[in-house]
Amino acid sequence: MNGKGTEDARAPAVPPTLEWKFSQVFGERTAGEEVQEVDIISAIEFDKYGDHLATGDRGGRVVLFERTDVRDHGCRRDLERLDYPISRHPEFRYKTEFQSHEPEFDYLKSLEIEEKINKIRWCQMANGALFLLSTNDKTIKFWKVQEKKVKRISEMNLDPSQAAANGNIASSSTASPGVCLPNGGCSYNHMSNEFSFPPGGFPSLHLPVVASQETSLVARCRRIYAHAHDYHINSISNNSDGETFISADDLRINLWNLEISNQSFNIVDVKPTNMEDLTEVITSAEFHPTHCNTLAYSSSKGSIRLIDLRQSALCDNHSQLFEEAPGSRSFFTEIIASISDIKFGKDGRHILSRDYMTLKVHTFLWDINMDSGPVATFQVHEYLRPKLCDLYESDSIFDKFECCLSGDGLRVATGSYSNLFRVFGCVAGSTEATTLEASKTPMRRQGQNPARPARSLGSLTRTVRRGAESPGIDANGSSYDFTTKLLHLAWHPTENSIACAAANSLYMYYA
Repeated sequence: MNGKGTEDARAPAVPPTLEWKFSQVFGERTAGEEVQEVDIISAIEFDKYGDHLATGDRGGRVVLFERTDVRDHGCRRDLERLDYPISRHPEFRYKTEFQSHEPEFDYLKSLEIEEKINKIRWCQMANGALFLLSTNDKTIKFWKVQEKKVKRISEMNLDPSQAAANGNIASSSTASPGVCLPNGGCSYNHMSNEFSFPPGGFPSLHLPVVASQETSLVARCRRIYAHAHDYHINSISNNSDGETFISADDLRINLWNLEISNQSFNIVDVKPTNMEDLTEVITSAEFHPTHCNTLAYSSSKGSIRLIDLRQSALCDNHSQLFEEAPGSRSFFTEIIASISDIKFGKDGRHILSRDYMTLKVHTFLWDINMDSGPVATFQVHEYLRPKLCDLYESDSIFDKFECCLSGDGLRVATGSYSNLFRVFGCVAGSTEATTLEASKTPMRRQGQNPARPARSLGSLTRTVRRGAESPGIDANGSSYDFTTKLLHLAWHPTENSIACAAANSLYMYYA
């Protein structure tokens, strides 16, 4: 067999285009209902197994949801080991919520610190308790959520019917006269003449019985990691070692130990000696999913740097640099090149990033073994290029959209305006480029997508760009509502299910 035949044999089959269906919605607003600013969802995250989902809002609250559709079949992880098919799509229910952050004021800098939750990251479970990290602009908190049994007295000392038949002990005791003692105390005669023990005593007199009748979820803040960032925290990410995590602001990345809250190590510092020489800032950072010594961070210039913690204590030099040379330059070139979010693929070989590209938002899929450029580019907002001036004046050009990958690495997703989000296929030959709306009828904005071949992640000969056309939108983008934007979404780690946040509503879809 020749080399070409071997390559063709290894190429994965093109999966069919997914047909997305509405699953659930939490916090759906009625027609004409005004959304409160504090209720707008600002962060969303599945846990490692997809059994729990967490959301954070601008009011500093964290809301937890738990999966319910696998309870009738036992533990989902046990079913996966037995290769037992799960016929139902993921269903979640409200579990609990707690106030994670409160508004604060920095008197030294005369600066108000919002309670808005910027990021949420799940940590490893232990003894049935859930652990997670949440952060606002300045402070990171480590939370433990656990069920506590509420104990109540189920049986009293004396049966009321027996007490009525044999005399009231309480009334006779209260009516008993007291005798004053020399030391100032009083001695009461609890056994009045009106009361006498029945023969054989009280058959119902016994010790009170305490029983656990119900359980209550309690969220407790275990640790607070504060006073380590001068600028707004934009990212937190757990390490695969289960012991450490990183936090990043505009100019620095710090390494923390979960058990130590009063000390952190600065591992990346891009702050120049003279702030006038500042040319780029850190926009996002994330640990490698399996290599505890590797992490990546993105910048406002559209570059992604991979660093190795084994090289030095302060990682001033990167081990790999991913960037794409811009074409024609304009006033908006650097603004639209800024990367707003990066995600590692589950296999750790690819990094998905979302940039602005002047609201021509590119979703780059990089191969960390090839740093010459992106493996594939999916254009989301190219048709908005003629409207860049208007978007700049309204500050919409600075919106930060997140991105996510499916657990099998075959698809990517990102948000857009008018509460729309888009799903793209990554396998060679795939023409999947689906536009969905965060509503109970997600496919109603779906139209005919351009049939352009996608590029396989294993074939690195050229870059493919797809999805420049947006179904149902005219060339000027006039059908878009720029006040409704879908910034936050997450893909279930093991199934084709997406959770996305549209203002104060959480929508869930499955395929």
